[in-house]
Amino acid sequence: SSNHFYVFTILSVLGIFAYRNTKKIKFLVIYLFLLSIVLEIFHLIIPNRGFEWSDLFGNTLGVIFVIIIYKVKNKYV
Repeated sequence: SSNHFYVFTILSVLGIFAYRNTKKIKFLVIYLFLLSIVLEIFHLIIPNRGFEWSDLFGNTLGVIFVIIIYKVKNKYV
């Protein structure tokens, strides 16, 4: 699940950089959360893959981590 955290942290940072000058940050946050959930749920369907709660937690934690840093940065800068 730490790998999932790292990947979704990087994915979230890239998304924030791509949308930082637009008003679509709220859309991005919703998209990243849904993506982290849907990709893990697909593991129930894909052969030789398994759904794991720890992976889902790592996915969402990576997104939350970046969003908190983004909000703190915008508040104090």
